[in-house]
Amino acid sequence: MATIDTIKDILHEKLDIDPDAVSGDSTFESLDVDSLDMVELICELEDRCDVDFGEPEGLSTIDELVAYVDSL
Repeated sequence: MATIDTIKDILHEKLDIDPDAVSGDSTFESLDVDSLDMVELICELEDRCDVDFGEPEGLSTIDELVAYVDSL
């Protein structure tokens, strides 16, 4: 599964965000993803993608998150 699809699934399952509303240039702010939601998203991504995020900073769009995950 592509990373963006995994992110869309997590956002849908955990935050009830319609996957059709999520695109690469969507910002977390535009999706109403706050800092606590972001922690939940990152923890779930770590589990599903078997990666360790460390301390990512400056991620503001879905594309940036996808690129970060894919670089791990």
